[in-house]
Amino acid sequence: MVGGIASHGFDVPAEEPSAIATLHPGEGARLTQGEILVDTQTHTAWGAAVTARMFLPMHLTAAWEQLTDYPRWVQFFPDITRSEVVLERSDRSWKRLYQAATKNFFIFQAQVDIHLKVFEQYLKGQRSRIQFRMERGSFHDFSADLHLEQYENGTLLTYQVKATPAIPVPSVFIQQAIRMDLPANMEQMRRVLLRG
Repeated sequence: MVGGIASHGFDVPAEEPSAIATLHPGEGARLTQGEILVDTQTHTAWGAAVTARMFLPMHLTAAWEQLTDYPRWVQFFPDITRSEVVLERSDRSWKRLYQAATKNFFIFQAQVDIHLKVFEQYLKGQRSRIQFRMERGSFHDFSADLHLEQYENGTLLTYQVKATPAIPVPSVFIQQAIRMDLPANMEQMRRVLLRG
């Protein structure tokens, strides 16, 4: 369910644990000082799971308005070359998003595209989330969740991704590429969000 609306095969729990509650001692201070925390894990033999967290010195509502403007994602992540909403349900229960990206992996370049079903849940500016679920594309599997929570005098953004590309790249290489690229990409997202 998304805001009380059936989500066509995707279970969207009404409540889930606060990301703030899962912060380890000292992480809150590191986040508010501008550090981006990244944790990678193996997802499949050829995939990876990643969680990235960053602090935004802005109100959650302002971040939400920009993050749900999906064509702007080409500004947030330099690898994304195209991002557009191709369908929005009249009842606003979900949207269909198309994204294309080009990614350099060590000695080769990969071009990927993906069609996503997007579910938005805005909870009165306290906690909000966007869920991205793959319908088809250049991946064996892909899902992402973006969570926003009011924190200190701003917003804690948590971005979780699980993906297995169709190109057989060992999981360890994908994790290494994520560790190298994601902090800079998240920093770029923060710069764009703060510019408005």
